[in-house]
Amino acid sequence: MLVREVKDVTITIMETEVRQLIQELHDSPGRVMVATAGAGTQALAWLLGVAGASRTLLEALIPYEETSFNAFLGQAPKKYVSPNTARLMAGRAVTRAQQLCQGDVEVIGLACTATIITDRPKRGEHRAHVASWTRNGVTCYSLHLSKGARDRYGEEEVVSRLMLNALAKAYGIDTRISLPLLDSDRYSYIEDDFVGAVDHLYQENAEVCIIRADGSLQKGINPKAMLSGAFNPLHSGHLRLAETAAEILDQEVIFELTAVNADKPSLEKTEILHRLLQFAGRYLVVVSNAPTFVAKARLFPGTTFVTGYDTAERILQPRFYADSQDQMLSALAEIRERGCCFLVASRTNSQGIFHDASGLSVPEGYRDLFKIIPAGRFRHDISSTELRTDE
Repeated sequence: MLVREVKDVTITIMETEVRQLIQELHDSPGRVMVATAGAGTQALAWLLGVAGASRTLLEALIPYEETSFNAFLGQAPKKYVSPNTARLMAGRAVTRAQQLCQGDVEVIGLACTATIITDRPKRGEHRAHVASWTRNGVTCYSLHLSKGARDRYGEEEVVSRLMLNALAKAYGIDTRISLPLLDSDRYSYIEDDFVGAVDHLYQENAEVCIIRADGSLQKGINPKAMLSGAFNPLHSGHLRLAETAAEILDQEVIFELTAVNADKPSLEKTEILHRLLQFAGRYLVVVSNAPTFVAKARLFPGTTFVTGYDTAERILQPRFYADSQDQMLSALAEIRERGCCFLVASRTNSQGIFHDASGLSVPEGYRDLFKIIPAGRFRHDISSTELRTDE
């Protein structure tokens, strides 16, 4: 970075390597939403300083004040400057990018949360955490700067350069700009590969892929309550149902994206990765290859499965059990033996007919498996099919 002092005005001249990388970014397909707090605004200035920024940058947000930060994140984080918070910010950014983009456009969420030199002494380390989130995975970079070794402009430049390099990697660009680190600085990064995790679902020995709200991959889970679906798209009805069920059960309700469905074609890997973006930065999601609820009960014993009336109705139809009433009853018996049950919400079908869940036709001896959410407690008539039709 070249800095020229003219009286009391500081003029920053963009270096050639920075300009060249940004031009590469502008010339590459893909759109990014950036959220940065504490540092990283120079990276935004650089991006906007090269012609063609509208091809790259969808939106930028600087949630500097605590209220703004919490509103963007959807929660007050345990620590404002931490890898987890940067990852959650990137997740919120990529979901926002997906909402803003139309069609099959690769979207990226780029986030930075940092604490660097300010006008008052700081007791803690000067540090920055930068995260990028794409449908292929999350990469989080952590940088701890030597305290007192640079002025604010120097620390801001290092963080902004790191952000541009993180964005280049997210775009799949090989070019990197120099990162002026000192021997006493500490720098590290960690990657979570969604592609590899989803690939395992297509192997016989892998049945689930678990992605936490911050994009980190989890190996095992024992949910108390689960809402399964195709989530095409995830909408307010799903979210409200999960909230209502959590209140009734006094348990967290997690989402399960079903890769293999009993009455629909299996999802392609690219489609799974696309739908997972909807949960980024907000919710833990499980992807499974269990097509039926008896298969889910084997994977998740002791779980309450939260469903709508239409799903519960299909669970009770012999056509999903080789047209055998006996096989259906056997499946219900196994679900009970594994400690699982259903919590069912009423809903309106595609013909506009309201179905009260209390009217489900449940075989004798299995009524206890189906607990009902009163219609007065929850009713939400939006369906994913209707939302797709309206687009």
